[in-house]
Amino acid sequence: MGRPWVGHPSWSIVDEASEILGTDLARLLLEADADELVSTASAQVATYVTSLVVLDALRRAGVAASACAGHSLGEYSALTAAGTLTPAHGLVLVQARGQAMQQAAEARPGTMAAVLGLDDATVGEACRRAEGDVWVANLNAPGQVVISGSSEAVAAAEDAARDLGARRVLPIPVGGAFHTPFMAPAGDTLDAALESAVLTAPTMPVVANVDAAPHHQAGAWAALLHAQLCSPVRWRQSVERLAEDGATTLVEVGPGGVLCALARRTLPDIGTASVSTPEEVHRLAQAVPPAPMPPPAAPEGEHLHMSERLVVSPAAGVFSPAERWRENLTGSRVEVGEVLGTVGAEEIRSRFAGVVMGIIAHDGEQLLPSQPIAWLRTA
Repeated sequence: MGRPWVGHPSWSIVDEASEILGTDLARLLLEADADELVSTASAQVATYVTSLVVLDALRRAGVAASACAGHSLGEYSALTAAGTLTPAHGLVLVQARGQAMQQAAEARPGTMAAVLGLDDATVGEACRRAEGDVWVANLNAPGQVVISGSSEAVAAAEDAARDLGARRVLPIPVGGAFHTPFMAPAGDTLDAALESAVLTAPTMPVVANVDAAPHHQAGAWAALLHAQLCSPVRWRQSVERLAEDGATTLVEVGPGGVLCALARRTLPDIGTASVSTPEEVHRLAQAVPPAPMPPPAAPEGEHLHMSERLVVSPAAGVFSPAERWRENLTGSRVEVGEVLGTVGAEEIRSRFAGVVMGIIAHDGEQLLPSQPIAWLRTA
């Protein structure tokens, strides 16, 4: 899934992510076989990093979203797209999540299966008839529900689903019983990682897996991400909510096209596009309606202009604020060329004069290129 991106400017994300996590992610994206990628610890990091690459390419092409949602792991990509998570914090969280879920899966082995042709309630009845550790895990689309649990209980639920009229039951090659109580032990590890991450309010609506509702407050997301480990992914309801709120086109960002197929099954008239290669990014950018024309010039005497700017990181590395800004002197004046801090060995100089509204990055935070450092109101 990484091969189409080798040589593309957005491939730099992979190198930066490898440095942050201390692992060779290029090898994982280019050379890993199916046996390695079925391990959830590997699969989650590989999928998230690939999504970051595609998201970066979309931004370079001028394509911007108006709302986001992500299926299971994809919720971390959605929160990154919406600015709630920085890529650096997202990487650390996804690595911690993947490793914790892998350990939980090894402690209590399990599996998953997709049931086709039954409604949500009937699949739930099949799980109850199995009389074992099996639950509904993903409400993916009308007539497609995923069950998850111990191998024996899932097999019993499969038989019950067939008896209830399921058209097909398909095993899913995953490394555990995800979105069930089997994942509860992963919660402590994820909570510890969330405590060290900085979550900010999303810049656009992000619809959550747990309740298929948008949440606009940064403080809500740590609890939602924790609950997601053991709760069903309400994907059909999430897609329906996006459409209810005005979405007319859904773009799947990252490897694969499964989510587009699920969206079309849920809402046959919705527009969809799967974007996982540079060529697909280009085609989407060509198809996106052009940005609205700027308003006509204001009459003489009225000078309307953008008054806020972001100072961003010029490189990847650890951020250290300049001595003056260690106290986050909100409201202080900054001049053009003034050093706000360093990223690694590279100085961060303000390109604008104005008043500092806030220092966004934290001392010791690992940053990626173009990540915001400071928020200014310009002179």
